[in-house]
Amino acid sequence: FFLSLKPENKTKGKLQKQICQVVLDHFEKQYSAELGDAWNSVRDVLTSPWCWQHALLLNRFSQGPGLESSLAEQGYRPAFPAALPYLPAAFRCYIRTAPGRFPAQKHQPGRLKEYYLLNAASLLPVLALEVKDGEGVLDLCAAPGGKSVAILQCACPGHFHCNEYDDLRSRWLEQTIESFIPDALVNLMMVSKLDGRQFGDLQPEFYDKVLVDAPCSNDRSWLFSADPQQAVLRLMQRKELSSLQFQLLRSAIKALRPGGSLVYSTCTLSKAENSDVINLILNSCRNVMPVDISEMARGVSQEFTFLSGTQQHELLVLPEKGRAWGPMYIAKLKKTSST
Repeated sequence: FFLSLKPENKTKGKLQKQICQVVLDHFEKQYSAELGDAWNSVRDVLTSPWCWQHALLLNRFSQGPGLESSLAEQGYRPAFPAALPYLPAAFRCYIRTAPGRFPAQKHQPGRLKEYYLLNAASLLPVLALEVKDGEGVLDLCAAPGGKSVAILQCACPGHFHCNEYDDLRSRWLEQTIESFIPDALVNLMMVSKLDGRQFGDLQPEFYDKVLVDAPCSNDRSWLFSADPQQAVLRLMQRKELSSLQFQLLRSAIKALRPGGSLVYSTCTLSKAENSDVINLILNSCRNVMPVDISEMARGVSQEFTFLSGTQQHELLVLPEKGRAWGPMYIAKLKKTSST
């Protein structure tokens, strides 16, 4: 594989974009109230893309010689310690404290990429899900596909269904799968474009594990909205997202078999889209109980900064300089019985 440096140039172009003041003003008001003093350091990171970091998730299906030694030479190290409750041997992620981005690899039909560039915090929902070989797994809102790829670095599900309702994002998902997963495994997967809110009725009690990486107000990208009018529209529609997230969760719970577990995640700091949605589910669904993920949180506390005061079944990764991962909210639930 030849490394393409073009994405580097794209990144530099993004750094020159202006912060959208209307979004920043909105966040300033909301997150100062919700996060208190922690918002000051989070804001400094979110508004400074030049300090953002990128991790590399290695692809176990395409291991190029010399990649890991090259990463070590550039200051990268394995991201997760062996003390985690769930960390399959094939799951290998590299990070470094310094900001900047390792060159991306071009999509080439018929050739698998060796690594996936991502925010290291986005791997935590996958580690929390604890997928085992042979289980039936649903990634309900799967695009662009990084978490689907990560799940397959952990285990080989007996049945793996990746769903993405949005047409453009669905094509992105399909290309990601083509770039990282061998044909023999792709043939065992199902990729669909269904409305996630209807999934539970279409396939009730079918899956052992469900990931709901829900559509959310993406704090990082919204701060650099190029079109102020679009930003205002997004902020107006933001109130509707928690309703969509709740409906997706209800559907995911229906799709879970009794005893199965679910992980909910977003890449926003917003309480309305995070703990409020989970609390609403716990209060309205009698057959769901929270699952303690504090042991995982302790195991990765050297790598990530978490908001204090959250419940044991949830965590919120706060970006800070040198550990500029997140925002990422994660909550885990278990289905105790049929509805």
